[in-house]
Amino acid sequence: MKLNVLSLEEAMIRKISLSALVLSMFSSLSYAQGEFTLNSADIRAQIANSDMAVPAPEMAPEAADKGIITDWLFGKPAPKAPAEWTIMVFGNGKNDLEPFLMKDLNEMEKIGSTDKVNIIVEAGRIEGYDASDGDWKGVRRFRMTKDSDTRKVSSKVLQDLGQSDMGDYRTVVSFVNWAKTAYPAKKYMLIFWNHGSGWTKSGERIITKGISYDEQSGNHINTPQMGLILKSLGKIDVVGSDACLMQMAEVDYEIKDNVDFIVGSEETEPGDGYTYDLFLGPVVARPTMSALEVGKSAVDGYANHYDGIDQGYTQSLVRAGSVSKLLTLSDAFTAAVMASGEKALAKTARGNAINFAVAENRDLYDFTRLVVEGSQNAEVKKAGQALMNFITGELVIHNRTRDDKGGYWSGPKAYTLAKGIAAYFPNSTLAAGYSDLAWAKASKWDEFVLWINQP
Repeated sequence: MKLNVLSLEEAMIRKISLSALVLSMFSSLSYAQGEFTLNSADIRAQIANSDMAVPAPEMAPEAADKGIITDWLFGKPAPKAPAEWTIMVFGNGKNDLEPFLMKDLNEMEKIGSTDKVNIIVEAGRIEGYDASDGDWKGVRRFRMTKDSDTRKVSSKVLQDLGQSDMGDYRTVVSFVNWAKTAYPAKKYMLIFWNHGSGWTKSGERIITKGISYDEQSGNHINTPQMGLILKSLGKIDVVGSDACLMQMAEVDYEIKDNVDFIVGSEETEPGDGYTYDLFLGPVVARPTMSALEVGKSAVDGYANHYDGIDQGYTQSLVRAGSVSKLLTLSDAFTAAVMASGEKALAKTARGNAINFAVAENRDLYDFTRLVVEGSQNAEVKKAGQALMNFITGELVIHNRTRDDKGGYWSGPKAYTLAKGIAAYFPNSTLAAGYSDLAWAKASKWDEFVLWINQP
């Protein structure tokens, strides 16, 4: 009789008495052909009927799909090991971006999931924007699998959630918790896919209200709610925003404690957004990538695409663990500027710093550079240089930009002046909701921008 030592150890971990287990085994022995044999059916029955029953381990999703029940105690296949990465895309296409969502799903299928990398999507569609792929509507969950048909999503529908509200932050929490349970991995990335406008909560057009607006429900996720999402989920290795204008101090400070790296754009993203095959291909090819490397791959996949078609862009990777130091250094810089009395210089620098589609969003490095170059005060120069060095050194790990030639909506933009992190520069009073931000509560930034606007 062969006794599996590992099984006994695991049984002990589950607080099953070793002596009870041995007694159970030997009480089920039968004599046949001059030797003892183990009647496993009897043992199963005894364990199942005892108050110390061994709980069945969780099944890998693939095993569950095939109806295979894992049973480590009796020599059947062990639970599948965690993947290296599970990359989760919250694809809110319940708006005018729906055609681009369908394109992105097919880009993901060019690469497809593997046993090392799970590409998991919650995708939403509504009436009125796109009729491709059978014109299905509602919210569905997929594990993206590889195929060559770029006009149809061939991946299996894992769950059909009906008309789920993708503008409710709790929907994101539910999606990620499900994905992490069903497709466990050593590392996780969460991508918010939708319109975005930095921290802003107000404005006539609904797309200016934070991120992930659901046109059907009229709801959206604002910046404090992004913080609640990350806090509810625990640590996520990388968070990306496949959305406009999200790489801001105000947004990053809200989520910094529960993520390691943050990918985003200071400027608007074209409708095409991320180019998922260019981003995911290198990750699937080398699944042992670190979180830093996956963040860089997301930036490079985006940048390489727009370089290839000669279109202007911004995209950067921020180290979340350094965002608290950004607050410290920016407070020191703004205190020095206010103490110097160089208000006219600060106002001119604000007006000349590279700005984005929301005019009050401006690059923090470029603003600081203009103040430092024009200041006559040694403390301003010192504090400003320290802030600049920090942004391009420790904070923004990877930054890629391309100048825009301009077009129907705006003139040429020198995006190469942008160094990877924007901030809010109001022209008068603070917009409604700004004081609710963690950044506003912790920093002196709101006092500084209001000081600039005083006569």
